[in-house]
Amino acid sequence: MTFEVALQVAALLALAAFVAGFIDSIAGGGGLITVPVLLLAGADPVTALATNKLQGLFGAGAAAVSYARAGQVDLRRQWRAALVACGAAACGALLASSLPTGVIRIGLPVVLIAIAAFFALKPGLDDTDRAARLRPAAFTATVVPLVAFYDGLIGPGTGSFLMLGFVMLAGFGILRATAHSKLLNFASNVGGIAAFAAVATPWWLTGLAMGAAQMAGAALGARLALRIGAGLIKPLLVITSTALALRLLWDAWG
Repeated sequence: MTFEVALQVAALLALAAFVAGFIDSIAGGGGLITVPVLLLAGADPVTALATNKLQGLFGAGAAAVSYARAGQVDLRRQWRAALVACGAAACGALLASSLPTGVIRIGLPVVLIAIAAFFALKPGLDDTDRAARLRPAAFTATVVPLVAFYDGLIGPGTGSFLMLGFVMLAGFGILRATAHSKLLNFASNVGGIAAFAAVATPWWLTGLAMGAAQMAGAALGARLALRIGAGLIKPLLVITSTALALRLLWDAWG
């Protein structure tokens, strides 16, 4: 069996996945890198989304394990939220090729810029937990399925939305919010690829090679985030959210 693309193209895709895994493990936004390069490599939009889910689940999984080992997330207490995210993302992925998403794509850059401004300008945001506005059960029943469904349907900005939800509504500090975001992102990727496998044809071998690179990048990024905390996560989140918004505006304008 061979890659779906030329060997040198597969190598470049793996390099892009490594960088994406590093960024995504800290602040989200890895799809900003991987989806465009998959399209440039010749994948049609649905195949690009499906392959992105395949390779992304390895990076998110590696980051989630790293954060769990460091005590930032208790996997045994989060299995219900992860299950909800998996199911909601699968539903979104099943509708990805049939629902018009133009309105969402136009409004998304505005929301991402607002998220970037919030984390850049809001004083006192650090790794300290605060009082929660939503109980865990309510958070799992509302925020988790909404964001995960969006992740399966479109995807860009999922990490930023989860981060904002955990900080604003669950009362988590920046580092703990990042850890929980990666766990739910992993679960939504599992649901997304399961659904895409039924309605699309991912580039399986290319996606697995990218997934291996994603794991390496995510493990490195998670180690740095654990060492530096909010001092690294906040600026990178602001940069990636702004870059993603500009990219989506460029695509919409084009």
